[in-house]
Amino acid sequence: MAKIVRELPGLALTPEDISQRKVLSTSWVPKAEYAWDAGIAMGRYLEELRNGRLMGVRHRRCGRTVIPPRIFCEQCFAPMDEWGELPDTGTVNTFSICYVSWDVKRLEVPEIPAVIEIDGTSPRVGILHKLGEVDPQQVKVGMPVKAVWKPAEERNGAITDILYFQPI
Repeated sequence: MAKIVRELPGLALTPEDISQRKVLSTSWVPKAEYAWDAGIAMGRYLEELRNGRLMGVRHRRCGRTVIPPRIFCEQCFAPMDEWGELPDTGTVNTFSICYVSWDVKRLEVPEIPAVIEIDGTSPRVGILHKLGEVDPQQVKVGMPVKAVWKPAEERNGAITDILYFQPI
């Protein structure tokens, strides 16, 4: 099979070009500053977490209620149009018992990440969080749980404003 060689447009730099400083710089470090914006839906969701509330959105046409909120319905692509407060209770949809941390350190007390279907949302819509105050052997799919919040003065508008979900 023949090898295809394609010339790229432009001029290649030579070692002499660099040593004779015919180029502006070879060690330029860009000042890459940026700002991050959570967007309309997530921005409001995070602000409401700071206030100790779970917010979701409902789509009138297809009737779905979801959390975290989105601007459009990913099933019919129409705008989500009704904001509403949801209870901070739900049901364990799935879970894992982890004896190793995210940075690969052995845990004496396991962490239990779980997908929680928040009450009032559509089926199979949930948020990922940790379970607490529960024996790992007692955790089961379908277990009802409630959020345990940080004290109001310690919240900063993040999902970690909920410390964990505990069985109820």
